[in-house]
Formats: sequence, C-alpha cells, structure tokens
Amino acid sequence: MSISIAQVTIDSDNPRALAGFWSAVLEQEIDDYGNEFVATVGRAGGSTTPLMFIKVPDERIGKNRLHLDLATAEWSAEIDRLVGLGAKRLDEYDEFGTHWITFADPEGNLFDLAEIR
Repeated sequence: MSISIAQVTIDSDNPRALAGFWSAVLEQEIDDYGNEFVATVGRAGGSTTPLMFIKVPDERIGKNRLHLDLATAEWSAEIDRLVGLGAKRLDEYDEFGTHWITFADPEGNLFDLAEIR
C-alpha cells in the first residue's frame, strides 16, 4: 500500500469566501462540491494538490504550524496580484539561497511566495 496527499485542509470561518480567495490565487475554479461548511479548490482540475476549506468554531491562535509555499518567476506582478486579491504582505526574507515574502490570506493564514531566479 502507498499513501498520497488527498488535499490540504485549512480551517476557516467562511469556507466559501476563503476558497474564493485561493481560487483566484491559484487561477482554478472553486469545485462544484461544497456548502456553507466546506469548499474545495483544485479537485476537478487535478493539476495541483487540492485545497479544502472547512468551517470550524475555534479561532486560530498564534502562528500556523503548517503553511503553503508558492513560487513564481513573475515576482513583482504576482506580489501586486496577491495584494490586490486581499493578501496582506507581512515580511520579506532573503535567506538560505531563497528570496520570499510571507503573506496572510484574508483569514490570517500565513503563506509564502518565493522568487524563482
């Protein structure tokens, strides 16, 4: 037997709205499957690991223990696009041979965008 990642699940206050943000970021449609408690992006397209957003009653406290790392060769344009979609730019790093910016999505979940040089 082998195990594979079926999806990455992100706790959310408003799954449909957060799926809308990530749908725009990844330029993939929100999957037809879903309701007010759960929404997914990327399940139908199959080109990336799907993201699932699930409604949870608990508030996030502190920093994410897991986050998404995105990468692009179109650095400046993608930074502007992410901010325009509602991401909040938090900090910039150039360490370990990698240049990246840490962002927060509209619900405060952290993610990184690395520059492909």
